Amino acid sequence: MGSGTGSEARDGADRAGERVLVLVNEERARAGCAPVTANGRLARAADAHSGVMAASGVMSHTGPDGSTMADRVGAAGYEWAALGENIARGQADAASVMAAWMDSPGHRANILNCSFEELGVGVRMGDGGPWWTQDFGTGR
Repeated sequence: MGSGTGSEARDGADRAGERVLVLVNEERARAGCAPVTANGRLARAADAHSGVMAASGVMSHTGPDGSTMADRVGAAGYEWAALGENIARGQADAASVMAAWMDSPGHRANILNCSFEELGVGVRMGDGGPWWTQDFGTGR
């Protein structure tokens, strides 16, 4: 996802996010879970958080302003009953980040949590990135 125009980088990030959704659903199917569907509000929250991490150079579930995942998802207009978030930094593509998440017990638990119904993925290419965020949710 090298250099190019901002629009080319955004297109590459969008494709990477779509690929993550496919890979998540493959893992969920193997575990006997229903697929998650893409949710635009969760995607906006995830993308914004990836952008904040890229701009600050800090990988954290807490934003520099103290915001939590619940704060960010709520601000994006998602009314939730359950939430989960995975973040990562530096994996070159969707397959690499999914492999890293599946090798981590906490991240794997979010991916294979059969109660989650929706997913938003954010990817930013900033320094030290790509910066990845998955926001899982079950709406109210």
